[in-house]
Amino acid sequence: MKRRDFIQYSSASFFLPLILDGFGAKAHTQATTPFMQTMLEAAGANDNILVVIQLSGGNDGLNTVIPLDQYSTYSSASFRGNIAISESKILKLNGTPQTGLHPSMTGLQRLYNEGKLSIVHSAGYPNPNFSHFRASDIWFTAVDSDKLATSGWLGRYVNDRYPNFPDNYPNTANPDPLAIQISSISSTVFNTASITSAVAIQDPDTFAKIVGDKPNISTSPLPNTVGGKYTSFIRQQQTSSFAYAGQLKTAAGLGKNLVSYPSNNSLADQLKIVSRLIHGGLQTKIYYVTLGGFDTHSDQVSATDTSTGTHATLMQRLSEGITAFMDDLKAQGTQDRVVGMTFSEFGRRAVSNGSKGTDHGWASPMFVFGNAVKTQVIGKNPDLKVLKDNNITLQTDFREVYAAILRDWMGASETSVKSILLDKTFTPSPIFKNTNVLANEKEIPLTDLNIFPNPAQIETTISSGAFAKHNVDLTVTDVYGRVLNTNAIRLSQTEIKLNVSNIPEGKYFVKVDTGSEPLVKALMVLR
Repeated sequence: MKRRDFIQYSSASFFLPLILDGFGAKAHTQATTPFMQTMLEAAGANDNILVVIQLSGGNDGLNTVIPLDQYSTYSSASFRGNIAISESKILKLNGTPQTGLHPSMTGLQRLYNEGKLSIVHSAGYPNPNFSHFRASDIWFTAVDSDKLATSGWLGRYVNDRYPNFPDNYPNTANPDPLAIQISSISSTVFNTASITSAVAIQDPDTFAKIVGDKPNISTSPLPNTVGGKYTSFIRQQQTSSFAYAGQLKTAAGLGKNLVSYPSNNSLADQLKIVSRLIHGGLQTKIYYVTLGGFDTHSDQVSATDTSTGTHATLMQRLSEGITAFMDDLKAQGTQDRVVGMTFSEFGRRAVSNGSKGTDHGWASPMFVFGNAVKTQVIGKNPDLKVLKDNNITLQTDFREVYAAILRDWMGASETSVKSILLDKTFTPSPIFKNTNVLANEKEIPLTDLNIFPNPAQIETTISSGAFAKHNVDLTVTDVYGRVLNTNAIRLSQTEIKLNVSNIPEGKYFVKVDTGSEPLVKALMVLR
C-alpha cells in the first residue's frame, strides 16, 4: 500500500474526531489498534526541517556574490564604477578564488569555508517579470511567467505529504502546525486549493494569549454561497489556530536560545523564534521568514565607502542572522535536521544607475545553508560580457532548486515533485549530492538503512550495506540531538544490534555517517 493511501485510510477510518474543548485531539493508543500502524509509518518518516528566507525587494546579487575573475569589468566606470566594492575588501572563499562575498558577510564566509553554504549562481526563470508583486507571485507559486496559479509550491507540498489536509488536522500523529510563517499573515507560497497551510505568528507567546484555548465556534450548516464559503474558511482558520495555540505555547516554553543573537536585526529576531520552537520539540516541517528593504534604486552604497551603506547593512543582517541561527542549532544538537534557503523576487541590473543604485534585473544568486550541503557552487560566475539589456542571464531555473529541496531534503518522490511543480519536470540541482565522489565508487542510496523491529521494545537490529563498504559511525539521538548509549554490538558485516531497554518511550534518530551522504531513519521505542 502506498504511503498516501495508507494515511488516507488510517486517518479516515481509525482516528477519533478532534475535540475542540481545550483538551486537544484524542486517539486510541493500544498496541493492537491501527494507531500503532500509523506510529510505524511515522517511524520511517523524514523529519527534516526547511527554513525559507525571503529577501524582499530584489537583492543586488552582483554586489552580494562578486566575480573576482572579472573584477576589471565589474569595477569599470561604465559598468559599476560608482557602487563597485574595493577588491581588497571583498571576502575570499576557501577553494574558490574566482568568487568573493560582500565585506559585510563574514558569517556566511565562515559557513562557506566550513562547507555549510551553497551558492547557486544566476537563479531565476525564463522571460522575467520586473514587477515586485508579479515576480514574487511567480516564485511563490512556481509557475512559468505567462501562467497563473492560486496555490503555492509549499502549499502543494503540504497537500502531497499530508493527505486530506486541512480536514482532520491537527491530529494525534500531526499535532503541530505543518508550516509556520513569522508574520502577521501567511504568504501565497503556503496556499493549498482551499486554505493556507501555514500558521502566521509574530511571537508564539502573544499568539497563544490572543487565540486562547477554549474556542466557541459555531457548527451550524452553511449555505452553498460565496458568503457561506468565506465563513467556512474563517471557521477552519479559527479551528486550526485554537488547536495549535497550545502546542506553540508549550514548545516556546520548553525551547531556549543557547547563543546570543544580534540586536537591531529583524531577521535574527525571526530566526531566534524559529530556533526556540525547534529546540522546544515542535515538529513543524517548514518555517518562513522575511528580510525587507532590498529595492535599492538609489544610495545603495555610501558616498565615501562603497562597502558601507544600505545594501551593506542588509548583507550584515542576513549574514549575522543566519550564522547566529546556525550556531544556535549546533548548540542544541539539531543542526543536522535543518536546511535553509534564500531567495529574492528578482536581481538587479548588472550595470548600476546614476543614483548609486541598481534597477530591477533578472537572475541573482540563491543561498542554501546547512550541514547537509554537499556541493558548494552550482553554476559559475555570470559572464559580465554576455548580458541581455544590461541583465545577468539565467543559469539556474529556481525550480531546479525547489526540486532539490523537495526530493533530496524533504523526501518527496519524483512523481510528487513533478506534481508539486505543476506537472513540469526540473532536474534537481545537485546541492545535496557529493559531486566529488570517486568515479569508481557509487554513492550509497538513502534507502540502504533498515531497522527491525521498529517500533522496538528491548532490542533492534540496524542493517546497511554501508557497514561493509565504509568505516562508518553510527549514532542514536533524541529529538533534541542528544546522543544516547545503546551498547551497539556488531552481529555481521552488515548488521549492528542496539539495546534500547534503558531508553524511555519516544522517537529517536539513527544516523549512519558514511563519509559522504549520511543515512538517517527514525526509530520508535514503545512498550
